[in-house]
Amino acid sequence: MKAIIISVDFGKLDYQAHAQEFEMLATGAGAEILATVVAKRDRPDAKFFIGSGKVDEVALLIQSCQPDIVLFDQPLSPAQQRNLERVFNLRVVDRVTLILDIFALRAQSHEGKLQVELAQLQHLTTRLTRMWTHLERQRGGIGMRGPGESQLEMDKRMIGDKVRMLKERLAKVEKQRATQRRSRERSHTLSVSLVGYTNAGKSTLFNALTRAGAYAADQLFATLDTTTRRIWLETAGQITVSDTVGFIRDLPTTLIAAFKATLEETVHADLLLHVIDASSPQRDEQISEVNKVLQEIGAQDIPTILVYNKIDLVGYEPKIDRDELGRITRVFVSAQERAGLEGLRLAMAEAKAQILGMTNVETYENF
Repeated sequence: MKAIIISVDFGKLDYQAHAQEFEMLATGAGAEILATVVAKRDRPDAKFFIGSGKVDEVALLIQSCQPDIVLFDQPLSPAQQRNLERVFNLRVVDRVTLILDIFALRAQSHEGKLQVELAQLQHLTTRLTRMWTHLERQRGGIGMRGPGESQLEMDKRMIGDKVRMLKERLAKVEKQRATQRRSRERSHTLSVSLVGYTNAGKSTLFNALTRAGAYAADQLFATLDTTTRRIWLETAGQITVSDTVGFIRDLPTTLIAAFKATLEETVHADLLLHVIDASSPQRDEQISEVNKVLQEIGAQDIPTILVYNKIDLVGYEPKIDRDELGRITRVFVSAQERAGLEGLRLAMAEAKAQILGMTNVETYENF
């Protein structure tokens, strides 16, 4: 599908990274990018988000390029989206909708599909309500008698019923996960979750550790479904490792809410391996974004080891770093080259001894 991108520069330092990331999202969704129009703004315009001059510029570009769709790299209000579509006479897809579309494309498991559908319906509900607000106020009159309001109410009810059904199904999944977690706790099995920015190499590292064969690709959101495998460490016995969905800056709150069941694996883990793309120029910002999401889902206090992946791309050697108390805090690996994995196994083994060997809550919290 041929697309034009509208990119908005608010003068922030991370604009270039944000713009490149959106292009990756667009191509990942199957778009062929014909052109990118950059609009510099201090603040969003209430009507179009961008200025009317830029809207005219894009309209002329549409006439010459003949794209199928316009992609907007910021979240739009329903009114802004509708105003732009009227001028362009083309469908306009904002950042949130594009991410939802990619999630729908990539979800493989039954649970993943349920979560994506819930997020899409919740997103649609807010747009449906806002789009029709001006009609609801009129309470009858020419063109408003009969199907006008009743159709809206029917749409709302149908979506509401579907949302409730999806939440009930996901609640069952949550219960199943809770049962599995209790079983692991009884067997004193350390639960480890891989977390990190999307495309940091979590799935490649997961496969290197577990030989699971989980899908891994150089694209954003290659993994949506949580995969859990057991591994055996000679010095520590059995450990469960879970590969989870990657995070991204400004991750839509509807997605975080919908993926609650999947993210439960992160919240209830004994140990987090925060996988970082060592070769990324934006790695510090990406670490910060992941920490924001961890805080949002209540996982900020779980013991965490930073795993710097892709060291082969920057010429680093495999190594481990310890803090002043001798605990491993950082591990440098290349999942692709399977370098540094022994150091990571050592880190997990030591973490298991420290975490599961503790008997009082206060010591655990200060880990």
